[in-house]
Amino acid sequence: MDFTIAADRRSWVSVAHDSDFSLQNIPFGIGSIHGRTAVVSIIGTSVVDLSAMEQLGLLEEVIEHFTIDRTVFAASALNPFIALGKAATQAVRLRIAALLDEANEAGDERAKMASCFVPQREVSMIMPIQVGDYTDFYSSREHATNVGIMFRGKDNALMPNWLHIPIGYHGRAGSIVVSGTSIRRPKGQMKPPTADSPLFGPTRQLDFELEMAFVVGKNTSPGDSVEVEAAEEYIFGMLLFNDWSARDIQAWEYQPLGPFLGKNFGSTVSPWVVTLEALEPFREAGPAQEPLPLPYLQQQSAHHFDIGLTVDLITEQGTLTTLCESNHKYLYWSMAQQLAHHTVNGCNIRVGDLMASGTISGPDPGSFGSMLELSWRGERPIKLLDGQSRTFIQDGDTIRLRGWSSRDGLRVGFGEASGLVLPAY
Repeated sequence: MDFTIAADRRSWVSVAHDSDFSLQNIPFGIGSIHGRTAVVSIIGTSVVDLSAMEQLGLLEEVIEHFTIDRTVFAASALNPFIALGKAATQAVRLRIAALLDEANEAGDERAKMASCFVPQREVSMIMPIQVGDYTDFYSSREHATNVGIMFRGKDNALMPNWLHIPIGYHGRAGSIVVSGTSIRRPKGQMKPPTADSPLFGPTRQLDFELEMAFVVGKNTSPGDSVEVEAAEEYIFGMLLFNDWSARDIQAWEYQPLGPFLGKNFGSTVSPWVVTLEALEPFREAGPAQEPLPLPYLQQQSAHHFDIGLTVDLITEQGTLTTLCESNHKYLYWSMAQQLAHHTVNGCNIRVGDLMASGTISGPDPGSFGSMLELSWRGERPIKLLDGQSRTFIQDGDTIRLRGWSSRDGLRVGFGEASGLVLPAY
C-alpha cells in the first residue's frame, strides 16, 4: 500500500518553506502538555495532540477499523502506538494529513482540528520511545577507513571482516536521552602515550558521533531471521542520533571486547520519529559493494535515503560554528542489511529497539562525522568563528545535529538533537 503524501498537497496551516515539518512529513513523538503526556505530531510550528483528536472523534473511523485501544494516544512512549502495526499507524498519519489538507473545507473538522494544536514552545518533548535494546553499527566506510588509518596505518585501515559484514556492538539503552538533555563529562581510565600506567579522571577527548538510528516496529520470535528485502517492514521510522564518545577512555579499554565506558554514558536522539513512508521520495541506491556480500546480505532494491546532515558547535558565549555536513546516503551498509545481519543468527527484536548507524562520514574532510576525524586525533585544531579552536569538545559547548531531505520543493526533516556538555562531578 502507498502511504506517501503527494508532493503537491498543501495545508491550510501556515508552514514556512524551510520547515522540517511539512504536510508530507507528519512524524510522531511524545509531548508533555500541561502536565500530561500524549502522542503528538507536528506541522510547521504547531504540535498536534493526538489524544485530543481521539477525544473529539477525529480518529474514530481509524480506531474502529483497526480496533485500536484508545489509551495508546495518551501513552508516555510510542511503543504501544508503534505496536499497532504499519497499516494502523500510517492510517492515523494519513488521517492527520487529510484533516490538515487545504482541500478539506469541512468547517467543523477544521475547527476541531485547530483546537488540537499546541504551540511548539508550550510542549516539552520527552523521550519518544522506551528503548528495550540498543545496537550501534559501524557502517560508514569513510569513517572506518579514517579511524583505521589513525590507529593502524593506511595499509591496514579496514579490518579483514569489514567489507563482508555490518560490524556492530550492543550498547546501553538506559543512557539514551532526548534532545535538550545535558550530558555530564564522563570519568574513567585513560593511558596517554607518555604515561607508564593508566590515569583516572574526566575524559580529555570528549567527542560527538553524527549518526542516525531506526526504530524497530515489529517483534520477531527467538530463532527467526529477517530477510534483507523484507527488513523495512520491521522499521517504523528514523531519528537523529549522537553517540557521545570519550576517545581516550575508549582507546584504553576497547581491546579485546570493544567499547564500554567510553560510549555508555550518554547518547542523544531527536524527539521526532520520521516514518520511512515520509522519506520514500528520497530513496536512493547506496554505494557499490565490492566484494559482493554473502547472499543473505545482497539487496536488490534501494535502501538508502538522501538525508542531509549537519553538526553545529555552539560555544558557551553563543557563537555557532558548523563543524561538518554529511549525508545518510554515504553509508556503506544499509539499514536493511544491518537488520538482516542482526537477526540472521535468530536474535529476536522487539518494538522500540533502537539501532544506530555508526558515525556517518563522507568523502571529504568537511563531511567527517566526528571530532576525532575533523581534528585528525587532535593534530589539526578546528577554528571556530569567534577565533577559538577545538580538537575535542569542551565544557559549556552545545553540540546540535540537524537532518532533512529536500527535493523539488518538498522538504521532510527531523528537527534537531542537541546537548550541552556539563563539567564532570
